[in-house]
Amino acid sequence: MAIALVDANNFYVSCERVFRPNLEGRPVVVLSNNDGCVVARSAEVKAMGVAMGTPWFQLQKLAKREGIIALSSNYTLYADMSNRMMGILSSFSPIQEVYSIDECFLDLRGFAQDQLSSMGQAAREKVRQWVGLPVGVGIAATKTLAKLANHVAKKMPEYAGVCVWDDLPAGDQQRLLQQLPVSEVWGVGRQWTARLQETGIQTVWDLRHADPALMRKRFSILMERCIRELRGEPCIAMVEIPPPRQEIQSSRSFGHPITSVDELGEAISLYTVRAVDTLRRQGSVAGALRVFIHTSLFQAHLPQYHATRTIALNHPSQDTRVFLQAGRVALADMYRPGFVYAKAGVHLLEITSVDTLQANLFLSAEDNARALQLMTTMDQVNVRFGRGTLQPGVAGLQDPRGWAMKCGNKSPAYTTRWAELARAKLG
Repeated sequence: MAIALVDANNFYVSCERVFRPNLEGRPVVVLSNNDGCVVARSAEVKAMGVAMGTPWFQLQKLAKREGIIALSSNYTLYADMSNRMMGILSSFSPIQEVYSIDECFLDLRGFAQDQLSSMGQAAREKVRQWVGLPVGVGIAATKTLAKLANHVAKKMPEYAGVCVWDDLPAGDQQRLLQQLPVSEVWGVGRQWTARLQETGIQTVWDLRHADPALMRKRFSILMERCIRELRGEPCIAMVEIPPPRQEIQSSRSFGHPITSVDELGEAISLYTVRAVDTLRRQGSVAGALRVFIHTSLFQAHLPQYHATRTIALNHPSQDTRVFLQAGRVALADMYRPGFVYAKAGVHLLEITSVDTLQANLFLSAEDNARALQLMTTMDQVNVRFGRGTLQPGVAGLQDPRGWAMKCGNKSPAYTTRWAELARAKLG
């Protein structure tokens, strides 16, 4: 059995470079919502020692001195480029697990051992040629080893972007595992890293040779599985279809402070529309809506206020109008004048499959059918013409909205809007 982990290099930055080749070889960062913190770095920026999550205002001097280019997040572009990349990779295996926006696992059972390296190179070349993204490929007998092999493929030039773990001599495997800190193991976060280091486990090699039963007692069954996976024993199965989300959140910090209840209501309505849209796409219903608003912790000189309200529905629903009404009730109850609000958001709770939904006895069959038809029509229009083409007026008609996030250097929607397609100059 063999599993491949295919991972795009510096994904957000690479997406930007596809349409702006002049950014190749230059230091580039992509910033979080409201252009706040660094969420993606090019290799050139990593070499400067800039850490993920560094606030942009702290990098101003370095950016000016080193010519760092800062771009606002363009999640629509990144999601579309991800879908294209995953579609290409799915042609290499009938079993694919999309693990995150920039990486997926491929089940390569049936491939001969001497075919794996060439298959990995073919996947790299096809993704690069068809969508312009550079990827690394790690191939091993387990997911955990495939992750490590991918790390080796991307960090060590001699592997040319593809590392087949079982093709490495035993001595090379040992040397690599002894060099890699235990924090590089998939699933080993900061807390586990600290606890492992306290017990003398510093490297991946140390963890591989730990007693699985003892480590299960000290940590959990997840640690035991991790150790067995490092030894080449498959313990983590492929997940072809991700399970439905059990909680859906939509929230943003505002581009400028809000004081009026009308602007707060518009923001909460927009977040609700987006959350319920996600709910319908995964074929679920929700039984409650939680709404929160709060001021900025970073403006301690101003009065502080934080509030949360949860509204339970009479009947689980996926009708946007039902949740908008619940949101208005929640906001009316918790809004207080005289405060400067910095963020708001909504959570959909008590999520279950629509297939388990019983008929609402308080609505006629005709009303239920009309509600379903209305939501279906709205979704179809938005799929065809773009998100937000058709939506309730309470979510705001102005675009961009006055309170919207800051995105001072956002790239065009190169792949999802006709008006923003890249143009080539002739002559």
